[in-house]
Amino acid sequence: MVRAQLADHIYRNLKKGYTEDSLRFSLINQGYTRITVDSAIDLANKKLSHDVPPMKERPEIVYKVVAEPTELEEIKDTTHTNKKGFFSKLFS
Repeated sequence: MVRAQLADHIYRNLKKGYTEDSLRFSLINQGYTRITVDSAIDLANKKLSHDVPPMKERPEIVYKVVAEPTELEEIKDTTHTNKKGFFSKLFS
């Protein structure tokens, strides 16, 4: 009876977003045994697994072929011979 009540308590709090570890810690600090808490968590997890809706659709994998570029782009010269560097400006 206690285990079922604990399982309902854990189930409700897991749905609210609490973690199993935080619930386990608080229940053990309240005086419940580790074995009782662990078995109640197992019951709550089984109850949660039944609430998950079955997946109706299978994911579809789509493959696309990317065409090769037909023209090679001209490589631009990015070197700047006219510009002075920071230190050369600073010391000149």
